[in-house]
Amino acid sequence: MYRNKKSGIIGIIITIIILILIVIFSNGENNSSFFENAATNLVMPIQNGLTYLKNKLSGNSTFFTDINNLQEENEELRQRNSELEQSLRELESIKTQNETLQEYLNLSEKYGEYTTVPGYVINKEISNYSKTIVINIGSDDGVEENMTVIGDQGLVGHVISVTNNTAKVQTIIDTGSSVSCIMSTTSDSIVCKGTLEENSTLRGMYIPTDANVIQGDSVETSGLGGIYPKGIHVGTVRSVENTQNITDRYAVIDTAVDFDKLDTVLVITNQ
Repeated sequence: MYRNKKSGIIGIIITIIILILIVIFSNGENNSSFFENAATNLVMPIQNGLTYLKNKLSGNSTFFTDINNLQEENEELRQRNSELEQSLRELESIKTQNETLQEYLNLSEKYGEYTTVPGYVINKEISNYSKTIVINIGSDDGVEENMTVIGDQGLVGHVISVTNNTAKVQTIIDTGSSVSCIMSTTSDSIVCKGTLEENSTLRGMYIPTDANVIQGDSVETSGLGGIYPKGIHVGTVRSVENTQNITDRYAVIDTAVDFDKLDTVLVITNQ
């Protein structure tokens, strides 16, 4: 209680002193200038602080506006990048289609004496005992069983079954395949059969005892056997394997067609 009264008396005294000083300063020009200067010195820092705060807030507003603009530009760039990627995929697709059409054209020109139907491989069933492929053309395209199938480099095989839109082909590297062939240099006849060893290798068997098999010689279809027409390239002699009995010797033949990379084919329909 005493402390509160004491504080009140002190406050009254201070107020009286301030009023006296104000009266004194207001009576003279110099005193007025002094008071104005004091007021100015008091107000200016506050005004400067408010101005700085205003500028800071204005700068932040510009900063946030810049961020929004950058976000919009980034989104536009992402959209543009997505469109460019889509265009690139379309161009790659067109390029692939053009390459396929070019392969068909090359095949058609190479085997111009035959009436053919183009197709491409949609499935491969390559194992040790069965080496067949499925192509995307069938009976609706005029394909029938036992028709010859060729690739860009040579003989692929023959059709063994058909549906309306597909055909199954037994390749010449299938272990059940047997192709009657001749050596291009000597015209000696041999029979080429599929093997278990490699996907692009044949075994040339039943070589005549007096035949001179030459390494690097070309092997072609003989036209015998009722399936393959004459003169289609089959492969090249890699080596001749001799045995104790000359009648059992055989040739290792590399196929002209790379079956691991086979994509496009022609089916001969007028053989």
